[in-house]
Amino acid sequence: MTETPETRLDRHGIVLPVPPAPVATYVGTVRSGDLLVVSGQLPLVDGKLFATGKLGAHVAVEVGVEAARYSMINVIAQVRAAIGDLSRVRRVVRLGGFIACVPDFTQHATVMNGASDLAVAIFGEAGRHARSTIGVPSLPLDAAVEVEGLFEIA
Repeated sequence: MTETPETRLDRHGIVLPVPPAPVATYVGTVRSGDLLVVSGQLPLVDGKLFATGKLGAHVAVEVGVEAARYSMINVIAQVRAAIGDLSRVRRVVRLGGFIACVPDFTQHATVMNGASDLAVAIFGEAGRHARSTIGVPSLPLDAAVEVEGLFEIA
């Protein structure tokens, strides 16, 4: 039996939530041709932020990694809501990570691996992607992490 993104979600014990509603004037996804852009997603779990504050101050790196993972779960939920079947994802083209942190924080890549590792776990080789990860002074709702994505869709 061939594994699909849905069976991989099941294997990892992940139940995708209803995609969070945008917190301002934008939409969760935009499709243009075979590309799907997913707006930045916060680490919401059951409608509440998993982690708030800044990495390097009151938020540990391990918590940041989990926050990036939860943000990626919400990215995937947006993808499924937009296209229905996650098997239609040909490629995770790019992920962008925003890490709320103190100025001397340098472990952005480690934090963002929470999202990247999940992309590969769910989409297999098609989950390997280009990536940018930057530190920022603050994020909406005081979230510790935000993740956005670009997907190629069949």
